[in-house]
Amino acid sequence: MTASESVPRPSPSSRQDDFVLEVTDLRTYFDTDDGVLPAVDGVTFSIKRGQTLALVGESGCGKSVTSHSLLRLIQRPGRIVGGKILLHSARAGEIDIAQLKENSRQLFQVRGGLISMIFQEPMTALSPVHTIGDQVTEAIFLHQKVSVAEARRLAIEMLGKVGLSAPEQRFSQYPHEISGGMRQRVVIAMALVCRPELLIADEPTTALDVTIQAQILSLIKTLQREIGCSVLLITHDLGVVAQTADEVAVMYLGRIVEHGPVRELLKNPRHPYTQGLLQSIPALNRGTRLASIPGMVPALTAIPPGCPFHPRCPHAQTGRCDHGGAPPLRPIAPGRDVACLRAEEIAGVAGEVASASGK
Repeated sequence: MTASESVPRPSPSSRQDDFVLEVTDLRTYFDTDDGVLPAVDGVTFSIKRGQTLALVGESGCGKSVTSHSLLRLIQRPGRIVGGKILLHSARAGEIDIAQLKENSRQLFQVRGGLISMIFQEPMTALSPVHTIGDQVTEAIFLHQKVSVAEARRLAIEMLGKVGLSAPEQRFSQYPHEISGGMRQRVVIAMALVCRPELLIADEPTTALDVTIQAQILSLIKTLQREIGCSVLLITHDLGVVAQTADEVAVMYLGRIVEHGPVRELLKNPRHPYTQGLLQSIPALNRGTRLASIPGMVPALTAIPPGCPFHPRCPHAQTGRCDHGGAPPLRPIAPGRDVACLRAEEIAGVAGEVASASGK
């Protein structure tokens, strides 16, 4: 019996039935010599059981800081200054991760047990001086009460499930002895061997060639169905989003600016930033000059007033979009939320990503 299985299963509430995670007004700031940097500034989203939510945006928009905040992995000078991170666990009941003490038993149970994470670079996620088997079984021993023989069996079984040939041989090898794609599969095995309820995949195909990327994404989807976990996919690649996600949340400067079902959002984006991202995809603009979003992402120390995107927005109105606070994320249709004052006035851009992916 595993440690998690020894916990009596609570009577699930309706929220537990529908959602595995609800994040409300999450704020993660960094104290620097230049001032306080709001890397994540009022982020709200939820993830349904068994579904995949993609968190999308340019580099530096706060995607990875958001994912690290969910597991309380923020290091000084960073700190979570507000918000709720509610995990509706079928095994452990409702847990507000934001309120857990750093050395608490529940936080230990959450990290790697109830929620697992695939980090961007497998070589930094794996120890170069320990065998693959040692690292996978360590994850097992941390969260399950099993014998050495049983841990070995579970590890080899999972290495086989992630598509590694000769898993018994890989068990005794070191990370430098296998390819980058194989190392990423080992990281996935470590993340899923304890059967988490939520998997956070932070750019899981970074630095892999296109063929291996497709294999890794297919593997994650297959294992997700087998284990029954939800997935938070962190990416900047809208092609990956179209192939794998059920819902999409688009981030800009630490805020979610648009959210909705993947097919609807990609076919009819309502925020100018989302429209700009889609128009800059080469596959959607064959035979025409590739579009780009003008300007650069402002520094967190110089976020403009009003809508943070207004200096780069082709639809911005002087005196309306450049005054006051940032527009709140608000519903404009069932399941569709946009943080834009002119969302109802802006026509959506037809997107071919969803149809190309078969969604």
